[in-house]
Amino acid sequence: MTDIQATVATPLLVPTTTRLGAIHIAVTDPERALDIWRDVVGLTLIARHENRLELGAGENVLVVLHTGATGPVAPHTVGLYHVAIHVPTRRDFARALNRAAAARVRVSPTDHLVSEALYLWDLDGNGIEITFETPWRGRFVENDELLAMTPDGRPHSGREPIDVPGLLAELDGDATPFAPMPDGTRIGHVHVHVDDLDTAMEFYRDQLGFAGQLLSRRYGMGDVNLDYAPHILAFNIWAGRNPGTPPAGVAGLRWFTIVVPDQQTLKEIHDRLERAGSPVEVIGGGIETRDPAGNRLKILVEA
Repeated sequence: MTDIQATVATPLLVPTTTRLGAIHIAVTDPERALDIWRDVVGLTLIARHENRLELGAGENVLVVLHTGATGPVAPHTVGLYHVAIHVPTRRDFARALNRAAAARVRVSPTDHLVSEALYLWDLDGNGIEITFETPWRGRFVENDELLAMTPDGRPHSGREPIDVPGLLAELDGDATPFAPMPDGTRIGHVHVHVDDLDTAMEFYRDQLGFAGQLLSRRYGMGDVNLDYAPHILAFNIWAGRNPGTPPAGVAGLRWFTIVVPDQQTLKEIHDRLERAGSPVEVIGGGIETRDPAGNRLKILVEA
């Protein structure tokens, strides 16, 4: 078996209007969490409850932080690698870097060609990616290593450093260089730790119904998408051999949400999960399941 191989071609079984909804993450302390999620990432605190914070952009809740976790993210366990929050313009992306620099928070500015990304962590170890998606700049290709290709055929590693001065030049003349994320910001993708690439690919592609794009064994990562790049869900085995289940109560992923456009799509996913023997429970507005590694997700119908 090659290090990198295309997954078996399968039709996209969910409508292209399928999207990601809010992600639910546990944190230890609400104020320390807001130091990152609000003040650096740039989400707005929309509602504050006794045990949770609802953050988003405009009126849309994107991240729900469940407070009172008993400890930080446990290493070498399945769960959240990062949640990617996509901003609508490159100026919004530059503002995110500007907020991080002002707060002296370490970030990794990376050019994936199909997107530009800033990687950081909250104070409990929950991974965050802020991304500006640029699929018109190229695509990932099959080769003897993981490569991207520009539209004119030039190779790109997909892991280049961003020209930081050039990015910050987007803020020239900007009267609000620290403005929060605007309306139109969305959850771009969710990336989780799993214990096996093949079973994860079978779950996210064949049971949920996304298109299997690329399975990179050399890099220990797989992903699925809709009908465009970049991915909507990704999974990796970077937590190590035989990663465990996180101890109850610690920080990390509680669940993420997939929103489908209609009841028929929900029923088809429900039936595929049942036929495959995956756990499935009917809940208000949709269904709940877990991937083979135990990561929890809810599939809801668009309201």
